[in-house]
Amino acid sequence: MVSLPDKEAGANSADRIFADVTTVAVIGAGVVGRRVARQLAASGVVDRLVLGSRRPERLHGFVRQLIGVDIEVIAPGPLPSVDVTVLAQPTGGHAELADEALGNGSHVVSVSDSIKDVEALLDLDAAATKADRSIIIGASFSPGLSCLLARHAGLRFDQVEEVHVARMGTGGPACQRQLHRARTKEAIDWRDGNWRKHPGGTGRELVWFPDPLGARDCYRAALPDALLLSRNFPDTDRITAKVAATRRDRFTAWLPMLRSPHSDGGPGAIRIEVRGKRDGVQATDVIGAIDYPSTVAGAIAAIATEWSLLGALPSGSWSLGMLDDPVPWLLELEERGIKAAVYEGTSTS
Repeated sequence: MVSLPDKEAGANSADRIFADVTTVAVIGAGVVGRRVARQLAASGVVDRLVLGSRRPERLHGFVRQLIGVDIEVIAPGPLPSVDVTVLAQPTGGHAELADEALGNGSHVVSVSDSIKDVEALLDLDAAATKADRSIIIGASFSPGLSCLLARHAGLRFDQVEEVHVARMGTGGPACQRQLHRARTKEAIDWRDGNWRKHPGGTGRELVWFPDPLGARDCYRAALPDALLLSRNFPDTDRITAKVAATRRDRFTAWLPMLRSPHSDGGPGAIRIEVRGKRDGVQATDVIGAIDYPSTVAGAIAAIATEWSLLGALPSGSWSLGMLDDPVPWLLELEERGIKAAVYEGTSTS
């Protein structure tokens, strides 16, 4: 588990840090990367932003919107030496970039939802700890908010036996393409201390998301939530993750995307179901949230970056589900307009 130091400690760190220029690199200028940059520019914590993009010439209009910080736009190449590196580019290669950033003395925030990226980032724990830097994994919608909610719900149990994650919606085009690929790849479930592998697109389940989205059919896919949550709930009997899909999603998953992704994936939702024992009685709690995935991802990645600059986060490689106390994160998200809700009438069985 990882702990968040108290605010006084963070404030003292801030006094030391603000004597120097604080610099953050946001690598990837898609929908999520731009949301992160906007929040960091308005935070008052960052003095200088370095924006990495495959098409720097397209960022001129966006850069003019960022007021109060110095901006530099760079093309793909060696990572700059900065205080925090936010990896908001499409999935793949996040661990290699994180390793390079560590070598530059930088903290790392990754928004990747790829199992391969997540596994490789977890393997950097020893290197991050030795460098006294943090690598925050899955600082996004799911994983990210899903891990925070699962951790928060699990704290209400004496013994957690099952955790089930369901999600719907995507962020920008890169997120939509990644989910399209994930539907056809092997899914992993945690069952009785072992990993069980299943074909993507199986395990149909009708899941009720918060209104107004309502009920949706959900299926297995190559999602990393179970991989991350197993670190927090190692004694849990079952951990699963599924994603909503329409009939067209399932039938076209094996084909190239038939039309260009939307600029933003629209509203999405997360539903977390936790089962276990409370006061010796079997209980089930369900907690959920509804918001734009790109908005949530931008907020979580920005918070992780700001708190890294304040010296308020521990070293090592970890996810938000591994926090001792997720409440400060949830309160900060609520201040930024992102709220979760508990389902009524499902706490006991």
